[in-house]
Amino acid sequence: MGKKIAIISGVCGQDGSYLAHLLIQKKYKVIGIERFNSQQQKWRHKFLNIESKIFYEQADLNDEMAITKIIRKYKPDEFYNLAAHSFVKSSFNQPLNLIDTNAKSVVRILECLKNFSRNTKFYQASTSEMYGGQSKKKLDLNSQFNPRSPYAYSKLLAHFATKNYREAEKIFACSGVLFNHESVLRGEEFVTKKIIKSLVDFKLSPMTFKIVGLGNLDAMRDWGYAGEYVYGMWKILQMKKPDDYAIGTGKTISVRDFINFALIYLDLKNFSWVGKGLNEKLLYENKIIFKVDKKYFRKTEVDRLQCDIDQTFKKLKWKPKIVFRTLIKKMIDDEISLRKNLVSI
Repeated sequence: MGKKIAIISGVCGQDGSYLAHLLIQKKYKVIGIERFNSQQQKWRHKFLNIESKIFYEQADLNDEMAITKIIRKYKPDEFYNLAAHSFVKSSFNQPLNLIDTNAKSVVRILECLKNFSRNTKFYQASTSEMYGGQSKKKLDLNSQFNPRSPYAYSKLLAHFATKNYREAEKIFACSGVLFNHESVLRGEEFVTKKIIKSLVDFKLSPMTFKIVGLGNLDAMRDWGYAGEYVYGMWKILQMKKPDDYAIGTGKTISVRDFINFALIYLDLKNFSWVGKGLNEKLLYENKIIFKVDKKYFRKTEVDRLQCDIDQTFKKLKWKPKIVFRTLIKKMIDDEISLRKNLVSI
């Protein structure tokens, strides 16, 4: 029996990189769909030492012919759709592009699988942003969706398309509704990476450090580790029957407390928060590190997202182990390691 074949769209992103690493360890032949043939896009693969082990195919997910060609060429055992425009704040500026990238592309892929590779198992990357973040309760697949951004409603459309193809076309199609999951491989526009990178910068070079602006410090999130969550993605496609699953840690902290834990781990304990609202700042020995800036607030804020993992754990027999304190420590350690490794990349 030959190697299993898996296609990963969005292979150069955080999740795509960790998933490719996992599947390579499991002896899969990994086909990575990249939009641009750029070495700069592959820095995560270099960091994980997997660049030479991925078979790259260049395609835009909006190009139906290109996607069809790849699917017909490989007839994959599994297809993981992780490609998306995923930065929530900027999604308000280009809602039509979001629908094309995050929703219509999913229908194109599912149509190709229906017509040319019906035995392929399909995974769709859904998101906790679909819930809207107004509930104070833990959220699961029975909770009400209330998308509050173009990113969220584009992903909700894709989520329901996946469910429809599963039920109407009998395709093994699943969605993973993943709550926030972070790592050193996060893009710098995301708040956790921005915080960790800034604090490491300050620790290493306090004299040259420039003040960093942040948005809503009171936002509560269920933050887990991306390198662990990709195992959940793989596990979902190994189940006997296709279904949807919510994945999170079940624990939440605020952006402010995320910063506090990071400061303590970096041994920057002589810090204080001063001011209120838009005037709030974080000081370390009278030097400003962070300040609240209204340009980083969303048009419609998502106040709190917390996963109810019990439903998923009963079905998958698995749940994440790394919660926020361990995640913060790992992100800091990996950020320092990344800087050392990038010298040789």
